[in-house]
Amino acid sequence: MDNSTAVAHGPGLFTGITSLAKNAAGLIMARFELAALELGEVRNHLIELVVMFAIAALSALFALAFGCAVIVALAWDALGWKILLIMFLVFLAVAVALVLKGMAMLKQNKLAFPETMNQLKHDREALL
Repeated sequence: MDNSTAVAHGPGLFTGITSLAKNAAGLIMARFELAALELGEVRNHLIELVVMFAIAALSALFALAFGCAVIVALAWDALGWKILLIMFLVFLAVAVALVLKGMAMLKQNKLAFPETMNQLKHDREALL
């Protein structure tokens, strides 16, 4: 009878371990799928951020160029310097606005994985 009792518990234990392994593998796959989905979103936000900073850098270069042109124009007695000053201020404002928008995106954690991290936190709490 001892052998039959050991045999009866053996497959149940093996089945339980197999079921646990399958569930763990399914959980891991679900988390990888979620991470892959969020990685696509992060990639799009990263591209947007890079483009904004590139335009901000270009605007800053234009501001510097027009700023130098204003200094040269101020040395002349003509009135043409005012339009250069206006263009300098416009490009400077664009550069500042884009940098501030980029910084706001970083503060909003647009490059993070919020859902994946939330699910992993729930998994950890469930396991502990």
